[in-house]
Amino acid sequence: MNSGCFISIEGPEGAGKTTIINMLANELIKGGRDVVATREPGGIDISEQIRGVILKKENTMMDARTEALLYAAARRQHLVEKVEPALGSGKIVLCDRFIDSSLAYQGHARGLGVEEVYLINRFAIEETMPILTIYFDLDPVVGLERINQHRDHEVNRLDLENIEFHRKVREGYLLLAERFSSRIVTIDASQPLEQVFKEASEKIEELLQRMKP
Repeated sequence: MNSGCFISIEGPEGAGKTTIINMLANELIKGGRDVVATREPGGIDISEQIRGVILKKENTMMDARTEALLYAAARRQHLVEKVEPALGSGKIVLCDRFIDSSLAYQGHARGLGVEEVYLINRFAIEETMPILTIYFDLDPVVGLERINQHRDHEVNRLDLENIEFHRKVREGYLLLAERFSSRIVTIDASQPLEQVFKEASEKIEELLQRMKP
């Protein structure tokens, strides 16, 4: 049985997930916690290779089911090679995206069906799920504007989708947040970065205090 704490961070493009995960990891480490910060798709070599295929902007012919299967494959390898060993050794794992991304992007926005995409991922993850998921909610127009302002951001295939696709992604996330309200906490990511970080940090600390023996 895993003895660690698995926390996923979700949200649309430009929500600030990566920046805040780094801030959260640094704060937890300063507090004496053992933390692993990672991302999906990616986190380990094989999954990073799959990430390259998924996000390559030239791969415009990729079928939606192919996309969903590639995400699930990357997730499986990342899970068994990095996440589960970290949890087994009692570490806190902060993961930039997990299964909810597939449910929102491929299940809802791509129209494959949330239940259908869940079944694909259930095979990949078995019983491993985050104890807490923090969803950064943001208007997709604002998110894409943020991305465009960052010159160092490498444009990927998902960034090139039209605004309606990104609106459906947000809609999918909000439906998931309502359905899994005991696990998913929503934070308004249009607030200043420090406020978003503060609220996320408080939610994680509340969880860790509840988990104390």
